[in-house]
Amino acid sequence: MIYTVTFNPAIDYVVRLDRELSVGDVNRAKGEDCVLGGKGINVSGVLAQLGCESVALGFVAGETGAWLERGLAAQGLKTDFVHLDHGMTRINVKIKAGQETELNGAGPDIPEAAMKALEKKLDALQKDDILVLAGSIPASLAQTTYERLLARLEGRGIRAVVDATRDLLVNVLPYKPFLIKPNNHELSEITGVRLTNDKEIAAAAHMMQDKGARNVLVSMAGDGALLLDEHGTVYRIGCPRGKVVNSVGAGDSMVAGFVAGYQQSGGDYEAALRLGTACGSATAFSLGLATKADIDALLATM
Repeated sequence: MIYTVTFNPAIDYVVRLDRELSVGDVNRAKGEDCVLGGKGINVSGVLAQLGCESVALGFVAGETGAWLERGLAAQGLKTDFVHLDHGMTRINVKIKAGQETELNGAGPDIPEAAMKALEKKLDALQKDDILVLAGSIPASLAQTTYERLLARLEGRGIRAVVDATRDLLVNVLPYKPFLIKPNNHELSEITGVRLTNDKEIAAAAHMMQDKGARNVLVSMAGDGALLLDEHGTVYRIGCPRGKVVNSVGAGDSMVAGFVAGYQQSGGDYEAALRLGTACGSATAFSLGLATKADIDALLATM
């Protein structure tokens, strides 16, 4: 089974204007949408499109949390959230008016009792299950939270996938995550080296592997992706052609595609990379998360 964790899920209220945002004035929307998300939830959503069942874990609170939970169930996603007694699941306002302006909510505080409830759910994971940890840690939790969870799961044969930045990513490497997915700019920040070509990116990926990561997937936006697998093989793939209209969720979609491709191919890393790239690109070329039809159409061109 695949499990995803979203510490601070959100309802994104997306507002589209037909002119530039006028600060201090009344702005009238020409359209609006509510999108249920958070990085782990995005991964679960794309996995569902690929026919892979997952369970979305994390924390929800208040009426907005109940709305999010019902909405995900209506989409066919399995959830097993910890319900917080106080606060409310955040609402993020995304204003699309030529440029995009965002106002992201803080989200509820997560007490220690809630963290222990999440850990109890993770205790039920079995050998070879996949656990996806994605995104930042809310301010109410210690920045060592990822390490805390992986230390608890250590030695149980659970495949951890971590999509995070800087210290959050570096500090989990001793726990030998199955996969990490930095982009090339994040990898440059981590290594302190300006990466300008495939050889340098592969060398930086080897550094991450030497520190404990089993597989290193480096996304490079329109330049495709590079994978260093646990056997030391480097795979390089370009990006399919298309017009980028949305970068939100593209990295999460790549993670979902990689995990699904790995499972469905019986551990073929090249197939996992191909599906991951198709999923990330399909989301980037869409207004929302990739659909199976979008993904299949791109796969046919790769």
